[in-house]
Amino acid sequence: MEFPRTGDFLKGRLRDNLSLDDLRYIEDLVETVEQHGDGARILERGAPTERSTILIDGYIFRSIDSEDGRFIVGLHIPGDFVDLHGFALKRLDHNVVTAGPVQVGCVSHESLRAVMRDRPGVARAMWFATLLDAAIHRKWIQVLEQLDAPQRIAHLYAELQARLALIGRPVTRALRTPFTQFDMADMCGVSAIHANRAVGKLRELGIGEIRRGDLYTDDWDRLKAYARFDPDYLYGEGPLKMKEDWS
Repeated sequence: MEFPRTGDFLKGRLRDNLSLDDLRYIEDLVETVEQHGDGARILERGAPTERSTILIDGYIFRSIDSEDGRFIVGLHIPGDFVDLHGFALKRLDHNVVTAGPVQVGCVSHESLRAVMRDRPGVARAMWFATLLDAAIHRKWIQVLEQLDAPQRIAHLYAELQARLALIGRPVTRALRTPFTQFDMADMCGVSAIHANRAVGKLRELGIGEIRRGDLYTDDWDRLKAYARFDPDYLYGEGPLKMKEDWS
């Protein structure tokens, strides 16, 4: 691969808008590559930060801990800049935590300042990436408000399947994840017992079966219809004006 560290960044969206020179520039922004095991906190809530992280392989959660437990408020897949907004905020109101083993690339905020100053096309792509995170976050809020627990879990996997397809990792029958039942519960705003019942409901309906975090289904269309999944918020087509000048 010509871009082993950043080849999934905005893949399936507006990556084609960027010139080869811009893509090489983005690849060179990654100064170090790190490996982390399951449950590692890459960034602690409230801790000052001078770097941002792009996920190369694996899954990462955004989580908030409180007296009432843990709340998972975001999920990242390869190609995502998981804490790009830390460049502007300098600290985050949530933790950045690995879900299973991951490989990440680190970009200093000094380098991002140079992007803002010298590379407007790259800066705009990164702005798009942060706005995409916000769109996904809004959808998660809507799902928590409108859907019951089985539908929330179905929507979680429907979204993940669609996001993986965008970066060229299509899922057919089995979508494999490192998620535990506690993870699913914390992503869907229910107790672990409630999540277990919801998983049972999906199995009873014949929509899908979840075993150790892996979803098995023979009918993704039926699962997505049950979850009321509409992929528009993922902006798979990129911005409306795909051919405009990004320089």
